[in-house]
Amino acid sequence: MKRKLLKNIEWGILICTILLIVISFVALLSATQNSDYDEFKKQIVWVLVSIPIMIIVILIDYDIFVKVSPVLYGASIIVLITVLFTDPINGASSWFSFGQFTIQPAEFAKIAFVLFLAFVITKIQQKGRDEISRPLKLGLILLVAAVPILLIVKQPDYGTACAFVMGLIFILFVSGIKKRYIITAIMAVVILVPVAYFFVLPEHAKERIDVYLNPDLDPRGAGYNIIQSKLAIGAGQLLGMGLFKGNQTQLGYLYPKTTDFIYSVIGEELGFLVAAGVIILYVILITKAMYVAKTAKDDMGSYIAAGIAGIFFFHMVENIGMTMGLLPITGIPLPFVSYGGSSMITNFIMIGLLLNISARRKRALFVD
Repeated sequence: MKRKLLKNIEWGILICTILLIVISFVALLSATQNSDYDEFKKQIVWVLVSIPIMIIVILIDYDIFVKVSPVLYGASIIVLITVLFTDPINGASSWFSFGQFTIQPAEFAKIAFVLFLAFVITKIQQKGRDEISRPLKLGLILLVAAVPILLIVKQPDYGTACAFVMGLIFILFVSGIKKRYIITAIMAVVILVPVAYFFVLPEHAKERIDVYLNPDLDPRGAGYNIIQSKLAIGAGQLLGMGLFKGNQTQLGYLYPKTTDFIYSVIGEELGFLVAAGVIILYVILITKAMYVAKTAKDDMGSYIAAGIAGIFFFHMVENIGMTMGLLPITGIPLPFVSYGGSSMITNFIMIGLLLNISARRKRALFVD
């Protein structure tokens, strides 16, 4: 049985993950040389902690995870409510602090979110795949998704909330939802985005959007990070300025260079070729994840893989886009590359679920 599982595993996903972690170690080694390599050492610890967790996730049939997903979902909601009463860090109540370490529950909630959505949708579709397109059933799914998303918005953490939304979109797309709902949703977004900007978003969020549109509005304040990031990436040119030799990186102009702007460090010191290689690795990883969704043995596996692909897709596009000034800054980490314990463990669990589903796959389930 174990030999059969190993034969079916989508090894390309694991290879991409390993290569991204290697690039992360190289970038963090350079970015932390002025701080006694503190975050570089911690990143190694988080990876070593995450690997056995991933292996355990691979070995346990994902059906078991789905069956306990209501409990995981309920626990995540409780934790997301509890974290709102903690002292804000950088203006957001998103972390539990334990000495030198912090835990971000919204990261772990991604797993419960995807698993429980897969559970709910498959239950609804037991009477037929078109059941998901019935207004009441679709409303139930959206309600399940809205609870954690709104709690994360309350922190406030708009970037992570958007990652949840993207996971939901990928799952609904794969589940066979009727096109009229997709068109309606697009129209609603077009209408609601300006409404949200003028009447819903707090001032600091509006400021980020204004600066995204024109960084020179406040070059020494809100626009500073985008300007320095673009300078760093541009200075790297084709082959980079060399490890430990980046001006913006080593002189402290990039902040925070180990998390939000780690891609800027890569672009400056390792150059366009490596930076482009990072994007290619993510494209392969996400494509492989969608292939796992297509070839899963059942609908649940398909929905889980699609949700994970959506989350990785948003993190990749948003983080890299914001470092280039193409998207607003949201504080979204780059999976496997940015420093962070909560995100690293969560990402490894999601990779474990993808490998788990691919190991047990039989046939494609997408509807034409």
